[in-house]
Amino acid sequence: MQLENLYSIITLPLLFALSAFFTAATQLLAPKARTPIVVFPHHPSHVAVKKGPSSADSDKLSLKALVLSRCRSLFSEYKSTWWLPNGHLQTAYSVMADFTMTDKMYYNRQYIRLLDGGTLGLDFAPVDSSKLKPDTPIIVVQHGLTGGSYEAYVRAILYPACTPVEEGGLGYRAVVINFRGCAGVPITSSMLYSAGHTDDLRQALFYISHTYPEAPLLGLGFSLGANIMTRYISEEGPQCRLSSGCALACPWDLAQNNERLLSTFIGKHVYAKALGTNLLNLVKRHQNALVAKPSGRILEAMAAVLALKNPTLRDFDHHFSRIASGPPPSFPYVSAEAYYDGQSSHHAVKDVHVPFLSINSADDPIVQSVPMDGGGNSFVVMALTPGGGHLGWFQSGASWREVDRWTTQPVLEWMRMAGQMVAGDTCQCRPLQVDTDGWIKEQGIDHLGCKPAEGGGTIDGNAVDDGNMQGL
Repeated sequence: MQLENLYSIITLPLLFALSAFFTAATQLLAPKARTPIVVFPHHPSHVAVKKGPSSADSDKLSLKALVLSRCRSLFSEYKSTWWLPNGHLQTAYSVMADFTMTDKMYYNRQYIRLLDGGTLGLDFAPVDSSKLKPDTPIIVVQHGLTGGSYEAYVRAILYPACTPVEEGGLGYRAVVINFRGCAGVPITSSMLYSAGHTDDLRQALFYISHTYPEAPLLGLGFSLGANIMTRYISEEGPQCRLSSGCALACPWDLAQNNERLLSTFIGKHVYAKALGTNLLNLVKRHQNALVAKPSGRILEAMAAVLALKNPTLRDFDHHFSRIASGPPPSFPYVSAEAYYDGQSSHHAVKDVHVPFLSINSADDPIVQSVPMDGGGNSFVVMALTPGGGHLGWFQSGASWREVDRWTTQPVLEWMRMAGQMVAGDTCQCRPLQVDTDGWIKEQGIDHLGCKPAEGGGTIDGNAVDDGNMQGL
């Protein structure tokens, strides 16, 4: 084991455990509200809903009325399991626990090449989808910071969502869009990914829409992926290829949440360094590919970031993300703060034009600033649970040793509503076309496109990506 990996392998889990223990000792007896806060818009949009699962007719119903009647678990009590009573312990458990035998998923991976030379890995489930109809809803997943389709928080929802209806599931398709360099996806260009650049998601949706033109696409984002998804939906407006969105633990205001993270000892030396170290490990793993055909600014960014030891998230973003995680003219940014401002989603949520549900936790140690007004948007429903940490939400399972996630049922109910009830014929998406070289593009947009690439096949979605901490 290389010495530079000792911080993430030993020190960070130890700090997680110590900080969680001392926080639990002081908060264990503190009373907490259990019911989530759910904020509806003052004037909710009316959404077209099918009169029946197979009906071509639809009615217009208030989004609030739909959520109240179809997403009842969203209003259910959240009660953390007794041995994970606060956000630190919830987050630590999400990072350090073994979930490899829980919600086991297998995927069919399809690599796609992007016009800029980059590669994405699209992991489709279920592996055998031969019995699914062409219009079966597809859950389109954006994972967290350095995660992938293997993440336990992803599988907790996709396992029941992709289980056949006759076995108690939704019977849906799902696809996880693995970022460049994540979850075994190769780096084939000199660009990584960023906190809010949306073109990779946009091009992946070209491929998914082209492959399944009759299927409604339901967005589901976790943490960083939720930020990207929210920005994409807001940028596209009525032309959005996603007919709905669901964001879990979205970091919203990147600047303010980073500032709060760095303002405490635990925030700076545990969470900020865990996030920064995960990203640094990702760059180290792919450094040869990133500098294969680099520009001058990429070479400078690589040299600067590789010299860092145990960086905070801001350290990494200042030396690398603001420079090498997106294309001109947006990149490079002059500072990490400018990068955060430009890549945040809190100021974009007002422009969301599809039904959208956000769930955050009040004791999330990483995301502490949440725009509970939803930007005043008539399509947006904001929920805040009293606990759950960052991407945790663990509650007691069948026995005292077992846990499950409170968020699973509300999200499944939302997906059922969005896929089976909300009519998907209102999208004003630009037509897709395939050019003579096989690139799938949107009509009138020549600088973006994708096409299938070699590799892929059936993959085991239950093994943690070696070298990075899970759950973030």
